[in-house]
Amino acid sequence: MSKDDNSLAHTRWNCKYHIVFTPKYRRKVIYGKLRADIGRILRRLCELKEVEIIEAHAMPDHIHMLVKIPPKISVASFMGYLKGRSAVIIHERHAHLKYKYGNRSFWARGYYVSTVGLNQKTIEKYIREQEAEDRLQDTISKREYVDPFSKIKPQK
Repeated sequence: MSKDDNSLAHTRWNCKYHIVFTPKYRRKVIYGKLRADIGRILRRLCELKEVEIIEAHAMPDHIHMLVKIPPKISVASFMGYLKGRSAVIIHERHAHLKYKYGNRSFWARGYYVSTVGLNQKTIEKYIREQEAEDRLQDTISKREYVDPFSKIKPQK
C-alpha cells in the first residue's frame, strides 16, 4: 500500500491522469485575468467532484492537468462535467466571450488523456516546464522563410 493511495468503502485506489484540453479553435484566450479566473473555476469544479489537482498549468492556448480521479468517476464523465460546467461559468462571468466565441462553446471538442502510472514525477516536470519550452520553440521558429516563388535570391 502506497502513501499515494486513497480509499473508498472497500477500495484502495491511485488513479492519476495527464489531461490536456484546448479552447475552441485553439484561440489564445487563456491569459491575464481570464487565465486566473479559469484556474479558480477548474479548481472549484474539481473540488466538488473530489478530484485532486496534483499539477496544472494554463498555457495561452491549452490547459495541462495532472489529476487524481476517484474510480467511481470515469475520465469521460469527469471531462464532460469539467468542460461543460466551466464553459457555462466562464460565459456567465465573461459575457463578452459569448459574442466572440459563440454561446456556451468555449472549449474545443475532445481532449487528450493518458494514465500516469509510475511516471508521475516526469509528467509533473513536463507540465511545469511546458510554457518555457513553448517560448523557446517560438523564438527558434521566428526566422524568416524565403518565398520559393519569388525570383529574389536570399542574402547570406
